[in-house]
Amino acid sequence: MNARSVFNGLSAALLGGLLLQPVAFSQAQEAEEDITVEVAVDTPPVTTDGALPLDDLRTFADVFSQIRLGYVEDVDDSTLLEYAIQGMLSGLDPHSVYLTKDDFQDLQTSTSGEFSGLGLEVGMENGFVKVISPIDDTPADRAGIRTGDIILKLDNKPVKGMTLNEAIELMRGPKGSTIELTIAREGRGQPFTLTLERDVVRTASVRKRWLEPGYGYVRVAQFQRHTGDEVGKAVVELMEEEAIKGIVLDLRNNPGGVLRASVDVADQFMDGGMVVYTKGRMDNSQTRYNATPNDVLDGAPIVVLINGGSASASEIVAGALQDHRRAVVMGTPSFGKGSVQTILPLSEERAIKLTTALYFTPNGRSIQAQGIVPDIEVERAQVTAIDNLPRRVSEADLNRRLDNANGEEGEVTERRRVPNELLSQDNQLYEALTLLKGIHILGMYDED
Repeated sequence: MNARSVFNGLSAALLGGLLLQPVAFSQAQEAEEDITVEVAVDTPPVTTDGALPLDDLRTFADVFSQIRLGYVEDVDDSTLLEYAIQGMLSGLDPHSVYLTKDDFQDLQTSTSGEFSGLGLEVGMENGFVKVISPIDDTPADRAGIRTGDIILKLDNKPVKGMTLNEAIELMRGPKGSTIELTIAREGRGQPFTLTLERDVVRTASVRKRWLEPGYGYVRVAQFQRHTGDEVGKAVVELMEEEAIKGIVLDLRNNPGGVLRASVDVADQFMDGGMVVYTKGRMDNSQTRYNATPNDVLDGAPIVVLINGGSASASEIVAGALQDHRRAVVMGTPSFGKGSVQTILPLSEERAIKLTTALYFTPNGRSIQAQGIVPDIEVERAQVTAIDNLPRRVSEADLNRRLDNANGEEGEVTERRRVPNELLSQDNQLYEALTLLKGIHILGMYDED
């Protein structure tokens, strides 16, 4: 195959409308990552209008010819065309990518709940890998990697110039193997290195516990296929133990996942109404998702915790509950990924993940590059008690004091400030619990 035949073949295909026909997609089956929707391979094509840029196609053919003939190493034509596809997609936005057979399997693995690697949700920014969030209780989380960290090198190989898939492939590997990451972090003058040991990453989608009697905690680490059912089950199990006065729904550092799962989670706490809608150029990308009746909490108050690592599906849930005034959103502004990716199969082994729509909250807010702004902003901070405070004198210390009117003995006790364990460990969660208590108290007065 020579450059002219490549150009002729491309021109014939393009003029025949074969390469520019968008594929109509089915909304019946949802896919795997970053709010994706699976596409039916055999759906009928949609015709497009508009003249083809033949001058640009000639330029492409000329560049193809120059590389093929003059590049220092021999590269076969199929590889060059595959590189062209990769470059075409990577130039669109950070989430549109070309998927080989292995890439597509990895995409499915990410929502199956188990793989071997570091436990990082990442994206590309200015040619480098940027951490969206570490996954709970994984090598990356235990090593202290943070949202916003920039990965400069992997095992001393510069990330600049790699595709996102190539970087992810390097980070994954057998359990027990190690990898060195060179990281740049805002606030630190120089890059630093961390050596991480890969492990089997089991992303437990939902965890629950009691914060205090009557006040529950539900943590969603990632939106997998059955996360909605798991959240509902967690709440019901808490309710079987004792009555719930309110819950904290923790979506911090949750990178997102399956669109339907985000709808199902919001549905658990809503009594009907719209959860999210999408808008794109294709008619099939105009979709609306609604909640069903029957709020599992029967109106008990909710505080949703978010931060800069809360992305995609997390923002759908937080935005829906916020717009319907069903929950108070607390924390820091979210990541701002408000786009929908669609898996478009090219063959049985290859596909593209293409950004096809933006999603909007029920009130019409686009979250893309803006994020969800909390109702109450609380930064993560380290809170410590002040030791050795002088003890204050109270009425019980005074001579000739009057006794307690209820007949209880006044007793001089040693008083010191005891740090609240939750406050010292997680000040945002402490503030969320405090707010829940306040809402419950106000609700008691309202009932009176």
